[in-house]
Amino acid sequence: MTETDDRALVNAVLARGDEGAFSALYARHTPALYGLALRLTGGDHADAQDVVHDAWVRAAERLGEFEWRSALRTWLSGFVVRRWRELARARRRAASVPLADAPVGVEDRKRQGTFDRVLLEQAVAGLAPGYREVLVLHDVHGYTHEEIGALLGIEAGTSKSQLARARSALRAALGPREGG
Repeated sequence: MTETDDRALVNAVLARGDEGAFSALYARHTPALYGLALRLTGGDHADAQDVVHDAWVRAAERLGEFEWRSALRTWLSGFVVRRWRELARARRRAASVPLADAPVGVEDRKRQGTFDRVLLEQAVAGLAPGYREVLVLHDVHGYTHEEIGALLGIEAGTSKSQLARARSALRAALGPREGG
């Protein structure tokens, strides 16, 4: 599917309330949105599902406001990021424990010279929220610094510096590699 296909589906939803068109949009974009939410939530499947659900509800309500200045998936990702931030803020207030202080839990750091995926996911989950957001959006989902800036309401230069800090923190959390 292309942007033209997305436009046709969005138009069908807006003009006729076409449930099939909405289902097609949902099926096309939800796997990527869920992957983003899963990484932002540090691997919590239930939270990721809630974030994606809430993001779709909000996006559906505002679909008529979308101006096509970005890809539809980028616009939808903004809802995921904003909903995750709301959830993280609420949890910080409730627990009074900064997410950056959560233990990384990476004791066994190496597996035959390469990092285990689970250990990497734990290390990413242990990053400060701002670092994790930029790292996931850039390195995992391929957004540019300009797109990240627009999604998060920051400058592209801030995105670049956050990414550099995130990568440094990730390297520190994973420890030195053999032979390096």
